[in-house]
Amino acid sequence: MTDRKTAQATSGSGRRLKPSRLAVRDILRVGAVGLRARRTRVVLSALGIAIGIATMVAVVGLSTSSRADLMARLDRLGTNLLTAEAGEDQTGNDIVLPKNAVAMVERIGPVQHATATGEVDTRIRRSDVVPEERTAGVTTQAARPDLLDTLGAEVDRGVWLNPANERLPVTVLGSIAAKRLGITHPGEKIMVNDRYVVVVGILRPVELVPTLDRVALVGFPAAERYFGFNGHPTTIFERSTDASVEDVAAVLARSVDPGHEGTVKVSRPSDALEAKATTDEGLTALMLGLGAVALLVGGVGVANTMVISVLERRQEIGLRRAIGATRNAIRLQFLTESLLLSALGGLAGVALGSLATWAFALAQGWTTVIPPWALAGGFGATLGIGMLAGLYPAIRASRLHPTVALNAS
Repeated sequence: MTDRKTAQATSGSGRRLKPSRLAVRDILRVGAVGLRARRTRVVLSALGIAIGIATMVAVVGLSTSSRADLMARLDRLGTNLLTAEAGEDQTGNDIVLPKNAVAMVERIGPVQHATATGEVDTRIRRSDVVPEERTAGVTTQAARPDLLDTLGAEVDRGVWLNPANERLPVTVLGSIAAKRLGITHPGEKIMVNDRYVVVVGILRPVELVPTLDRVALVGFPAAERYFGFNGHPTTIFERSTDASVEDVAAVLARSVDPGHEGTVKVSRPSDALEAKATTDEGLTALMLGLGAVALLVGGVGVANTMVISVLERRQEIGLRRAIGATRNAIRLQFLTESLLLSALGGLAGVALGSLATWAFALAQGWTTVIPPWALAGGFGATLGIGMLAGLYPAIRASRLHPTVALNAS
């Protein structure tokens, strides 16, 4: 018996025979043959993987593009703008800021610009034929000529308030206020209380102070002369150097209204945009979780496809085993098929996700930003899913006995 085993295990030259191994090119060719023979099933299985990867790539891409746009806006608008608003005292009465509040803020060393607006009690209508109770949700505020420079805002049409017109019954409308009143170009008139006022300009959206989009702005002198404004500001805006924002914030309330600093509310408008970025990060994590679930479902579909493939190809497996294919060769064949199937879905998913990101970012006016790690990580995840999904079917195929496999119907 020992001599027979030795004779079978050695060749005529006395060398031990070793099982042949397929080259990488042959392994890929054999794996691709199995996929080409079942194209419809392969496409449907790869689609599950593609949807999961496309979701993950698109979520990361859109989140990154949105955040990049937000950071660009913050860089353009600046994070060194602070506001101080009049609050209420302990009895619930509104606090009135001093008329010289702006001058007091300008005395703070690092302050570069300071300006103010004041609430004006008026009723605004499109014309005198509109009932007084229908105000279109537009309020009036007094503003100084240097407001736009401080806020970094711009006029869309017409002109801004200046020393020549701030004493006249003219107004500049916020972008939303103009739409609500039906004003499309300067020169039209609106009714403020019982007086017609000429619209000399319409602002572009004020990103840092969106409340100004809904108001009609008039000069401080005109507000006092025509609309009974008391001249006291309600909101102070100031810009300082970036390095001194925190220091200015610490003394701003005391400078605006000495002795009543506890009732002055100091805030940084850019914090709202930064909070939005934090919210977007939470939504991104949620959507990534949903994408991972879709990817997992796609992996289950790949595993199901490979198991069915093993059952349908038992005779092929038996024939290959009978002519000398080792168990390792069979395992490698089916594992390669699973990896190719997943890679096909991964490439499609990366392409679809990138295309969706580009299209949505273009529609929003963003710069498309897709981190390379998202593309590489998405494709790497498909290979990992393919490896796990194909492992059990590959092992099952390799354990089929040649005789049983050949006799399978």
